[in-house]
Amino acid sequence: MKKFLSLFFVALVSFGLAVHDADAKRFGGGSSFGKQRSTTSQQTATPPKPAQAPAAAPAPAPSGASKWLGPLAGLAAGGLLASMFMGGGLGGLGGAMGNILMMLAVAAGVFFLLRLLRKPQPQAQPMQYAGMGEQTVTGMVNAGGGAMAMPDAVASTRPAWFEDEPFLREAKKHFLRLQDDYDRADLNDIREYVTPEVFAEINMQIRERGDKPNKTEVVTLNAAIQDVATEGDWVIASVNFSGMIREEIGGAAEPFNEVWHIQKSQSQANATWLISGIQQL
Repeated sequence: MKKFLSLFFVALVSFGLAVHDADAKRFGGGSSFGKQRSTTSQQTATPPKPAQAPAAAPAPAPSGASKWLGPLAGLAAGGLLASMFMGGGLGGLGGAMGNILMMLAVAAGVFFLLRLLRKPQPQAQPMQYAGMGEQTVTGMVNAGGGAMAMPDAVASTRPAWFEDEPFLREAKKHFLRLQDDYDRADLNDIREYVTPEVFAEINMQIRERGDKPNKTEVVTLNAAIQDVATEGDWVIASVNFSGMIREEIGGAAEPFNEVWHIQKSQSQANATWLISGIQQL
């Protein structure tokens, strides 16, 4: 019985140590806290609908003169016949010939006049800007005839003095240093690199784990600037840290991907960069 209890106690202690190692976490515990930001600065504009082909022009309405063509031709023919039969028939052939020539001249004049009236008039073409085809002009005008509103350009708030490479080099150093501080529970050093809100969260995490050992190892580390913006007095640089980290002694390295928001006051002399939030992706 005593041997069984001894083995049970050894197994329990070994299990507890394994749990302690498995509970080892990187700086921040792999959670999101502090300042959280959306770094998407561009808005997706709704693409305009393709311009529809212009509707076919309706057939031109017949002119008012065309409806008189038939009656006038009939009057001319009737006058010609009346001249032939009422002007002495065939016996008055000489007078009839003069009348025929007169009627032919009148008919020719009426025909010429009607043809002139029926001549299609050239239609006015819409004025276009030089260098723009019909499709281009149509694409710039909406269905109501007014100009389409173009999306406003997003103004950048990135300071002109900010340089990516020097900042990322120092950011990597701080990442590695804070991992070591977190393992050793060095709150005094951590306080120098974080805002009071972030320090309160880190302090609570370290106190909750108590005397449990915490050992992490950064295997690979990548850093990239995700966004730099000015918000009031603060310049905020959002850095995307990713790579592989080992949070268990002898265990396999696991991938991580998170954003650290690091801010600096512009009004305070000799202000330093402070971590204001960690955001998991």
